[in-house]
Amino acid sequence: MTLSTSPASYTIKAKHIFGAAGIAMTLGLMGCSSNEQTEADGAAATGDGQDIELLNVSYDVARDFYKDYNPMFVEHYKAEHPGANVTIKQSHGGSSKQALSIANGLQADVATMNQGSDIELLEKKGLVASDWESKFPDNAVPFTSTIVFLVRKGNPKQINDWQDLTKAGTEIVMANPKVTGNGRYAFLGAYGYGLHAFNNEEAPAKDYVKSLLKNVKVYENGGRAATTTFVQRGIGDVLVTFENEANLAAKKFGAGQVDIVYPKYSIKSESPVAVVNSVTDNKGTTEAATAYLDYLWSEPAQQLAADLYLRPSVASVLEKNSDKLPPVETFRPNDTFGSWDEIMSTYFSDGGVFDQLAVNAPQ
Repeated sequence: MTLSTSPASYTIKAKHIFGAAGIAMTLGLMGCSSNEQTEADGAAATGDGQDIELLNVSYDVARDFYKDYNPMFVEHYKAEHPGANVTIKQSHGGSSKQALSIANGLQADVATMNQGSDIELLEKKGLVASDWESKFPDNAVPFTSTIVFLVRKGNPKQINDWQDLTKAGTEIVMANPKVTGNGRYAFLGAYGYGLHAFNNEEAPAKDYVKSLLKNVKVYENGGRAATTTFVQRGIGDVLVTFENEANLAAKKFGAGQVDIVYPKYSIKSESPVAVVNSVTDNKGTTEAATAYLDYLWSEPAQQLAADLYLRPSVASVLEKNSDKLPPVETFRPNDTFGSWDEIMSTYFSDGGVFDQLAVNAPQ
């Protein structure tokens, strides 16, 4: 499979605040007072009078949120920085592949991923600050999701909880856990359910997961690709995916064709964000990039998340939207399986637990 995005390198085009006269005017201002120069420097630092271009490198199923969030932020930023012209560009794909693209040189100003290991990778590479989790509220997680099931209209296979995914003749579609956060959360959700159902006993939990993976018909290279395979290509009986993606399919491009099933116990997926300081410090966009992420905790942005079936981290907004985001008993992967380093090494490295349990495991 190929990744359904083609991220390109982007560069910022900054106009000098003094306009077309450029270098000549700059030289002519050599004799300006220190106060005047300080004001000019301050304008540049805050983005006033500049053309600012930010690149948000993100996971694939977040495209719908950021498509609506970007103009909202631009309006907010311009109100606080008169004269600033802000352009936001997007790159979407499997979360871990996107993180690798940044590590390999994609000039992202911000990384908005769906698992902590992707930001941790960038931290290890020296691309984001070591204290990135403390830069924003809620450990830099503006919203969360959980894993649910998307089934054919009327639920003909009677899939009501995790155990039903092991039924003979049930065909499952899911994202590839080797390369995507969506797939990893699906796998860990199944494993966590197994531990929960079998009193934390590893052997029966593994047997359960192995039985489930035998039913996987297609592993896709991203969450959106998996949705397309299930909804538009009509492959499979059940799609294991994020709650927000399932709702988008059920209410938009799969309306009338599919239903959503909420398991009683599922995994909590967190979508951490970070400024890529190695890029923004060089471009001079650190302030704007920080503002872009900070605004994710504003009430309008949190409500937008809820409208798109992402679970807001601001408790008051989440409570206000409980009708569309019903309570689900969830567990954090780090509480059950350890740090992301441990999770990636134990479960998703070559020859790890996923490879051991999966039939025809994707590479």
